[in-house]
Amino acid sequence: MSYGIPTAASGQGAEVPVCPRHPDRVAYVRCQRCGRPACTECQRPAAVGIQCVDCVRETAKNAPVKRTMFGGVARGGRPVVTFSLIAICVLVFAAELIPGAGVINYLAYAPFVTEQEPWRMLTSVFTHSTSFLPHILLNMYSLYILGTVLEPIFGRLRFFWLFLVSGLAGSVGVLLLSPISSVVVGASGAIFGLFGALFVLQLKRRGDLRQIIVLLVINGAIGFLPGVNIAWQAHLGGLIGGALLAAVFIYAPAGKSQKILQWGGMTAIILLLVVLTVWRTSAIQTLFAPTVGL
Repeated sequence: MSYGIPTAASGQGAEVPVCPRHPDRVAYVRCQRCGRPACTECQRPAAVGIQCVDCVRETAKNAPVKRTMFGGVARGGRPVVTFSLIAICVLVFAAELIPGAGVINYLAYAPFVTEQEPWRMLTSVFTHSTSFLPHILLNMYSLYILGTVLEPIFGRLRFFWLFLVSGLAGSVGVLLLSPISSVVVGASGAIFGLFGALFVLQLKRRGDLRQIIVLLVINGAIGFLPGVNIAWQAHLGGLIGGALLAAVFIYAPAGKSQKILQWGGMTAIILLLVVLTVWRTSAIQTLFAPTVGL
């Protein structure tokens, strides 16, 4: 790799090096990789000497990508997707508190609106009951705990889809098992999907499953207590959907075909949820279609 070295004439007629990115700046420090001058703004400390910002970017671009055991990009730092999902839920909850805004009326899900407004099957995941504060507090705490464990393992993209598909599966569970007039809100279905993913992960690792089973049993039993208005159907649907998708991500063999099998398997699960949705919606429309006399 060779570059022309930009120079500028000094007051005595001698040529002085200038930064190629900032021609108005004299730069006597040269990049150890390409040899071009670099001003203080374009200098980056390297293992040996100084490199220019262009060489640093090229090195980073060509560096091999570190991946998790399940094919996701391994990243350090905080679980960005988990925090982003929590932030969205909190912002939507704050919008629900605005008098007269009626946010919940546009985002909540009910089986009878599926044909006209199917997007509610996903938007309802980010809404929560304003009359029961522990609803969002418990869900966000669970999302934080599960997200900090699962996101680094699966990678950001796979974790995001795991949450989303689990939430969709929860809404499908409501569509299949709840009265058509039921109205549901909350991320519980998606969070149960994360519980299902953690269960499959522990099963793969041959870890202790007792704590997860106890948590699932307790949370599942709460939905059947008298006076408790919890959509156990969403919990069940999310649990099954999350466990299935996690199994696809986890048990796909490592290698060149891993990504194809993972995304192909996820597509198959989504298509299954869509087919179930269309089938159930058609059945509801047929059931309540007006009878025309002959």
